[in-house]
Order: sequence, then C-alpha cells, then structure tokens
Amino acid sequence: MSSENKEEILHENEENKAQDVQQVDAEVNNEAAAAVEIEDDEDELAKYKADLEKEKDKFLRLFAEFENYKRRTSKERVELFKTAGQEVMQAMLPVLDDFDRAMTEIQKAKDKNLQKGVELISNKLRETLKAKGLKQMEVKIGDAFDADLHEAITQIPAPKDSLKGKIVDVIESGYQLGEKIIRYPKVVVGQ
Repeated sequence: MSSENKEEILHENEENKAQDVQQVDAEVNNEAAAAVEIEDDEDELAKYKADLEKEKDKFLRLFAEFENYKRRTSKERVELFKTAGQEVMQAMLPVLDDFDRAMTEIQKAKDKNLQKGVELISNKLRETLKAKGLKQMEVKIGDAFDADLHEAITQIPAPKDSLKGKIVDVIESGYQLGEKIIRYPKVVVGQ
C-alpha cells in the first residue's frame, strides 16, 4: 500500500471516529434532553396531582358543609312544625286554668250533673291539646326545686324540715309543647 492510501485510510478512520464521537455526543445530548423532559413531565405531573388533591379536599369540605346545612335546616323545619301552634297553645293555657278553678268550685257545690258536664268539656279540651303535643308538667309537693324547671313565686318557712329547699305548694301548672317548656310551673319553695 502506498503512503497515500495509508493516509487516506487513516484520514477516513479519523473522520469515522469523529463521526462516531459526534453520534455518541448527539445520543448523550438526546438522552440528557429526554431525561430533562421526563423530569419536567414528572414535576408537572406532581403539580397536577397536588392541584387535584387540593380540589378534592375543597370538594369534600363543601360536601360536608352542605350535608350539615341540610341536616340543620331539616331539624329546624321539624322544630318549627312541632312548635307552630305554640302561640295558640299559650293562649289556651288560661282556659285550662279556668277549668281547674271551675272544677274546684263545682266540687264544693256538690252538683253531680254540673260536675259531669264541665268534666266532659275539660277532658275533651285537654285530650285535643294533648294530641297536638301539649302536656302538663308533673310537679308535686315535696319535689326538689329546680330553677331550670320551676318558677319560684315566693319562699315561706318550711312546715317540716323535710320540705326545706323543696316545693311546698304549686300555684300554677306548667306545660310543655313537645320537649320545649312553654310555661314554667309557678311554685312556693320552703326555706
């Protein structure tokens, strides 16, 4: 082989090596760019996942708030229906008191027919009001006084030591409409 051929072959080999190095550099650069692109995609994906979690949390809170609102308004509506007739019931309480006074006076007169007639009317009125949710509070002489359930009109010296701090007399009956007290019983407390 001639020296020119050798030089040409060497030159070709060097060019091929240079091309191979350029190809390897290009591949490395492409791989690096792809890795950076994957990293960017992963960062973007993580950002989207964080945004999704944030929106999911907002949705769950909003849903829970709405459920609480529905429950609260439903409860308020039920309470409103239960106490819708409260004013009418309160207006009827003096009539019940008058029936109680009338029964006491009629028993003194000992007129059985009059007593039966007033009892029938009184019972009918009481049963009708009871069907609408009105109930008389049970308060007896000797019960412990509770300021949350009773209204003390006055205090008197207790006739017995066992009645100190307890109810000595019931002046006026108390009534509840459903679970709500619409008139507290008026009592006398022993001291």
